[in-house]
Amino acid sequence: MLACIAGFWLFENFYTPDTYSQKTDDGPKTSIATNLMPSSTTGEIVEHSHYTLSYNEPFEQAEWVAYTLKKEHLTHDDRKRPYFIEDPNVRTKSADWRNYKGSGYDRGHLCPAGDRRFTKQAYNETFYTSNISPQDREFNAGVWNELEMQVRLWAKQYGEVFVVTAGVLERGLNEIGEEDVDVPKYYYKIVARGNGSDMKVLAFLMEGRQSSKPLKQFTVPVDEIEKRTGIDFFQKLPKKQQDQLESRIDTESWKFKW
Repeated sequence: MLACIAGFWLFENFYTPDTYSQKTDDGPKTSIATNLMPSSTTGEIVEHSHYTLSYNEPFEQAEWVAYTLKKEHLTHDDRKRPYFIEDPNVRTKSADWRNYKGSGYDRGHLCPAGDRRFTKQAYNETFYTSNISPQDREFNAGVWNELEMQVRLWAKQYGEVFVVTAGVLERGLNEIGEEDVDVPKYYYKIVARGNGSDMKVLAFLMEGRQSSKPLKQFTVPVDEIEKRTGIDFFQKLPKKQQDQLESRIDTESWKFKW
């Protein structure tokens, strides 16, 4: 019995499954338009096969996760949930999943696992702890989930969307676990489609608690999220186009279900 207890303790505290990253650089990848990529306040940009992130070590999570969601990505393939593991590509190591144990917070995906069912590797890759953030359970399963489902509908309707999302990382946040993982008060998601002069952009800012309000009531200008985060989200677009896209709320160009 003592041996079993010791073995279980070692498994819980020291076992880490093999990396979910591809073994070679020439495997399948989901490209992201380089002109849509946001700035990084930390310089710690990590590129995985099917999403890219900017890791913020003091907050022990990503300040943004960016990915492309295509209509053909939206399969209903049944995938077995893997372990949450540390991201091997984060220089300082991403936070251990055990920080979340007993905290009362969900390990909330930023790039949703449901958006990456099209291959086992793409699905498993979303279970790096660099791709999660502490979320209130009702928020994660409620209005935040509605927004994720709405984004999937847009990918079906428009063929392809670009998404960048994370918690708003700021001073004075509550922390959980031995590594002091910060708990964001607010979460944002920015969705874009099209290119050139036909590009459409919509941004959401939500307090991390459940709400019954329709999604349109959480829309804000991209400028507001930039002020809160210090991130420049469409830095490579022409200045005039940036100003036009980021200063207004264009709900009329998007079909809402929720």
